[in-house]
Amino acid sequence: MTGPGNQPLPLLELYQVLLSHNGCQNWWPAQTRDEVIIGAILTQSVAWGNVEKALVALAGQGILTLRDIHLADLQLLATLVRPTLYYNQKALRLKEFARFLGDTCGFDLDILFSEELSSLRARMLSIKGLGPETVDSILLYAGGLPVFVVDAYTKRLLSRLGYPIEKLDYHQLQDYICARIPVEVPLYNDFHAQIVIHCKDFCKKVPLCPDCPLRTVCPSKTS
Repeated sequence: MTGPGNQPLPLLELYQVLLSHNGCQNWWPAQTRDEVIIGAILTQSVAWGNVEKALVALAGQGILTLRDIHLADLQLLATLVRPTLYYNQKALRLKEFARFLGDTCGFDLDILFSEELSSLRARMLSIKGLGPETVDSILLYAGGLPVFVVDAYTKRLLSRLGYPIEKLDYHQLQDYICARIPVEVPLYNDFHAQIVIHCKDFCKKVPLCPDCPLRTVCPSKTS
């Protein structure tokens, strides 16, 4: 299942193997675009289960939208998102994004995501505390825009599978992937989700290679 000359699988073939094993993931796990954005900010450096607890706590106080975030007391926000760690910082980040959204488009996400992509991405990256992974998650999963999300799981999996990406930074790795797959939002969406699920289930820090669906194509596999 490797490519010519024992090269890594073409990325589309890798995606198909993961898709066949896991099924379509239908990401992001949220009811609204506002919830996607709030979750994307809260999930920095913490497991998703912690984010779910914070989302439930926010909903319990009637804080469901970014307009609600904008109007909420900062200290209350910090208390409600406490399960996500760094909760004071994350409350500030939520407030900063809500302020940006209100100032930019009056909380209308359709207007926000209709802006030219590179300009919008640059402006979002200027918001204090938002790095490229968070911004790209918002653009892809809330905005439906063609931006591939790169994270630590992406680098771990592709490195172990023998792709020459070890020395690439975030944007270089993003460019590497995007140059090798079609520019399709559903593909970008599900491919990233497949990578995350695979790394959580098999390609952990200490990998579970014997049952891994990629074991026949992985040069790093352990017995």
